[in-house]
Amino acid sequence: MTAKSREQLGDRIRRYRIDKGMKLTELADAANISKGYLSNLENDPDHKRPSATTLYAIASALGVAMSDLLGEKLITEQSYEVPDSLRELADEEDLPEADVAMLATIQFRGDKPRSKERWRHIYESIWMSKNLDQQR
Repeated sequence: MTAKSREQLGDRIRRYRIDKGMKLTELADAANISKGYLSNLENDPDHKRPSATTLYAIASALGVAMSDLLGEKLITEQSYEVPDSLRELADEEDLPEADVAMLATIQFRGDKPRSKERWRHIYESIWMSKNLDQQR
């Protein structure tokens, strides 16, 4: 068993809090919980687990996912279908699968693009718009 797998919820909360440079009081305030309750979570491995709402508040305050605090992998299932016209463009242009997944979720007024050319136009527009963010 690795040290990481032996790590308890409280250990993970403390580690993320320290990594973020937060004091116990700061995290408690940001998560809207009492400092004493947070201290118990961090220091008492037998302390009752927090509710999902509390765990979410702590994770949000720390800027991490709830799964990080629980020491579990985030479960994500891709639920998208790649239209043939998009797959054709992806294969032709050797698009990264993450980009294909993003494109596959796009709809405009309830319709997905139907042609390879329209997919290309959308992809190029998104790609070129990246420079707009860098101009700020």
